Amino acid sequence: MLHSIGVIAVVAIVTLFIRAIPFVLFGGKREVPATVTYLGKVLPPAIMVILVVYCVKGIDLFTGNHGIPELLSVAVVAGLHIWKRNTLLSIAAGTILYMILVQVVF
Repeated sequence: MLHSIGVIAVVAIVTLFIRAIPFVLFGGKREVPATVTYLGKVLPPAIMVILVVYCVKGIDLFTGNHGIPELLSVAVVAGLHIWKRNTLLSIAAGTILYMILVQVVF
């Protein structure tokens, strides 16, 4: 029990420290470097692409349900994101659709 509390405390302190670093480095009137601004624009879409590739890499189109739940869910996430521009809504709807398709339909 004491070990678990210690681990949680260390994780909380490290998380707080990591979240405070940008404010310490770029707080006040300092200008954010161009590299950091570029990474802020490029990394979110790149991470989403990596996640999509990871999620669909194991699809076998010739056996089982032929990847239909995965591909339908990816299409719903992409369509909702293009339409509403709401990441939380897109991911939640795609996840819910995938679970319904896997648990009930297929």
